[in-house]
Amino acid sequence: MKKTPLLPLVGTGLSGLVGSKFVEMFAKTYACTNLDLTVGVDITNESQVMKAVEKSPADVVIHFAAFTDATAAWRQTGDKNGLCYKVNVDGTRNIAKAAHAFGKHFIHLSTAFVFDGEKDTMYTEDDATNPVEWYGETKAMAEDIVQNTCSSWTIFRIDQPFRSDVFEKKPDTAHRLITGLTQGTLYPQFIDHWFSPTILEDFSRVLDWAVQDKPQGIFHATSGVKVSDFEYATMIKEALHIDGEIKQGKLAEYLHTINRPYQKNTAMSSEKLKSETNIAFTPLHQALEQLKMV
Repeated sequence: MKKTPLLPLVGTGLSGLVGSKFVEMFAKTYACTNLDLTVGVDITNESQVMKAVEKSPADVVIHFAAFTDATAAWRQTGDKNGLCYKVNVDGTRNIAKAAHAFGKHFIHLSTAFVFDGEKDTMYTEDDATNPVEWYGETKAMAEDIVQNTCSSWTIFRIDQPFRSDVFEKKPDTAHRLITGLTQGTLYPQFIDHWFSPTILEDFSRVLDWAVQDKPQGIFHATSGVKVSDFEYATMIKEALHIDGEIKQGKLAEYLHTINRPYQKNTAMSSEKLKSETNIAFTPLHQALEQLKMV
């Protein structure tokens, strides 16, 4: 039987926490080219990006690369020469311009941090962005660039992504909680801060759908479950039968100890996405039961 050739796909950040899971799960579907310094591409260099995207036979560009350290970003607030702005804004602009110039669909990864966190219920795609710190601000700028530059684009917003296996380069929130529980070093977990974790195995299937169908618009790609930090840690403890105490903490009290804003709610509804795909999404508690111990 003749083998089906792999489909070419070009992107950034394909070796990171999110991108590498997609590459791993769809290794038999896509031949991925990662645009990074190992292939002589600095995404903040427009000419390098243009040349790389032009020569790629792929009809989709997928952009994962980002400066995601929100605390480090806060220290760079307003600095357009800082690494956060250069990667998240200039880098996105370069990739988007190249995708548009060579007629490629652009898939962009964004974040719940584009919201201010003041909403009590889960955010939908119809809610206005209003970031309260520099990381979220640069990601909101990037979203605007994508929408104003590309003729064919998809934006996915995710929140606190996790994968079942351990990603050695940068453990996700779920695995950091496992470490804290098993080592007895877990700091108090907020009962007044909420989010909706993204299951990366599910999100990888969503990305495959997006590459194939090229949907136009913004989609929230989370588990669709609103949990507090304390509830999330408790779910992990129970799912994996881990001994260890989980103490309660309050974001409101923590904010008095730091000199930066912090959204109290980044939970996002994923109903729009779920209504447009035939993907069987994993219940959050089931995904947590599949977590590999550190």
